[in-house]
Amino acid sequence: MGESQRLSAWVHGRVQGVGFRWWTRSRALELGLVGYASNHADGRVHVVAEGPPEALDALVAALRSGETPGRVDLVVEDFASARGDHAGFVER
Repeated sequence: MGESQRLSAWVHGRVQGVGFRWWTRSRALELGLVGYASNHADGRVHVVAEGPPEALDALVAALRSGETPGRVDLVVEDFASARGDHAGFVER
């Protein structure tokens, strides 16, 4: 298992008011990730997660899977070094 990394993913589509953040939190916890999912005023959801690269890749794949609540049109992800500033995974 590799060094922990930080994923920042902006999810575009119909992803607010449909249980998307709860669903994302469930997937992240299953993968052993920490971080958060938060709604933004422009309709996007920002997902920040930290953990092993393999688990982060699996989360991005889940976001793109077509099995999410609502409708995901686009996921724009960026990876960086983990900051270690999260415990658990929360909805904001």
